[in-house]
Amino acid sequence: MYLEVQGLKKTFGQETVLDDIALRVPRNSILSILGRSGSGKTTLLKVIAGLEKPDGGEILLDGQRVTDVSPQQRNMVYLYQEPLLFPHMNVFENVAFGLHIRKVRNPELRARTHRMLSELGLGEHARKTVKQLSGGQRQRVAFGRALIIKPSVLLLDEPFGALDSETRSKMQKLLKRVMREFQMTAIFVTHDLKEALVMGDQIGLMSAGGLECYPDMNAFLSTAHSGLDEEIAFWNFIQGHRSLSSKD
Repeated sequence: MYLEVQGLKKTFGQETVLDDIALRVPRNSILSILGRSGSGKTTLLKVIAGLEKPDGGEILLDGQRVTDVSPQQRNMVYLYQEPLLFPHMNVFENVAFGLHIRKVRNPELRARTHRMLSELGLGEHARKTVKQLSGGQRQRVAFGRALIIKPSVLLLDEPFGALDSETRSKMQKLLKRVMREFQMTAIFVTHDLKEALVMGDQIGLMSAGGLECYPDMNAFLSTAHSGLDEEIAFWNFIQGHRSLSSKD
């Protein structure tokens, strides 16, 4: 198993945010984690990334314990909803940044960056500034900058949350295709049921600091787990409400 979490715990004061979390993500696969606001999703990603220290449990990467390893040495990339691009750099420079600081030679740097821009449909925007891009284009640049350094694990924290529904759908398909192309391992966190099912090879349901993982979509939808029907009904209600609102 490539990424494995065992008995992960995290508290803030008297509040238990992560309660004995366990998960396993095979190499070159995506685990979608679905959960409501406050369920602990973001904290889980931050602990795996090394941005928060756990109060218990272990994190293993390719069989090696990384629980106490610094974020920089874990070779994981954590992407937020906001792209957080460098405004003084153009698209090419933003995507190539990770290769530049790793002192990759210019011919290889240019070749890899142009390939990434092409894969993401950004070739014609290479010399544009960040201000000249749409929200979806900015997110593609952020993905390119993350993917080009070939991180061990990509941690995605509701990356499409700020996009409109049409752009969001396009970005889901694009990201999944590019991640397959570059053989990425990832955890994708979302509060959107449809998005979780579209993006994940496995599905996890997070609630009140606990995580229940299912090997695939069918197992997730068919399980008789207590409370799951209510959760699915909740997400379907939210999706239906959003659809009606968008028609008003």
